Amino acid sequence: MDRPSLNDLAAFAAVASHRSFRKAADAMGVSRSALSHAIIGLESKLGIRLLNRTTRSVSLSQAGARLLARLDPLLQDLDQALDALSEERGAPSGELRINANKSGARILLQVVVPRFLELYPRVELDLVSEGRLVDIVEQGFDAGVRLLEAVPQDMVAVRFGGDVRFIAVAAPSYLQGREPPNTPDDLHAHSCIRQRLSSGKRYRWEFSKRGAEIAVDVPGTLTLDDNDLLVEAAAAGHGIAYVPEHFARSCLQAGRLVTLLDDWCPPVPGLALYHPRNRHVPSPLRAFIDLLKDMDRAEWTRGTTAASGA
Repeated sequence: MDRPSLNDLAAFAAVASHRSFRKAADAMGVSRSALSHAIIGLESKLGIRLLNRTTRSVSLSQAGARLLARLDPLLQDLDQALDALSEERGAPSGELRINANKSGARILLQVVVPRFLELYPRVELDLVSEGRLVDIVEQGFDAGVRLLEAVPQDMVAVRFGGDVRFIAVAAPSYLQGREPPNTPDDLHAHSCIRQRLSSGKRYRWEFSKRGAEIAVDVPGTLTLDDNDLLVEAAAAGHGIAYVPEHFARSCLQAGRLVTLLDDWCPPVPGLALYHPRNRHVPSPLRAFIDLLKDMDRAEWTRGTTAASGA
């Protein structure tokens, strides 16, 4: 039997992991047609079908599943060996892909990224910002950044940046002639600026006080999907918004907004960088995590303020 090349085996592992030729080709930086030819060639050399293909999906055959189970740890061992060589050369190198929400990406850009790129010039950092929570393994990312409570349980989470606080805010002009809410239930008597999540659902405002928790599907005629827009709409007097405090900080300091229901808005665990638990941690990601842990609270505070536009 003509033995397949390492490139062919890596191509198969990528397609098997992503369950998609397009996603695997994007992750590997090759064309879809080149990847398809590589898989066809591999199956021809081995004399067996590894992948079941339809116009809409890709799945593993029984033989493909057995091969992947043996191949995946070998490729991880190879990655570790190459990383060890990289460390012997003195510094991590290669690509680091991180998927983050908009708030997390802003804070990283203000606090961590400049120092990381200065310390590790041989690393190419690809920081993708989007609102939806993606499967970082399926999408070919090394790590993700989300609020700690949104991190999947099978991931390793590294907290950074301290706690965050969601607050209800409104413009003085909106409150003129209106009774401010004293409890979350009082919001039903107000016009609220609602938020549409990336899933398409409307966000139910979540409050907590001395162990009591309540989620309110607030009323309102305006719905937005971006925290900056929510703050601007509230500052313009369109109603009450519910946003992370650092987004509203500059408007609060300028007197364009005031806080409401303060005793119902305690701090909650903030952002975390997360990565797969049972996979090899490449040296660029390990260096990024070490830098996250080295940052002190003052640096995170300055970065959060800068990221909010204050």
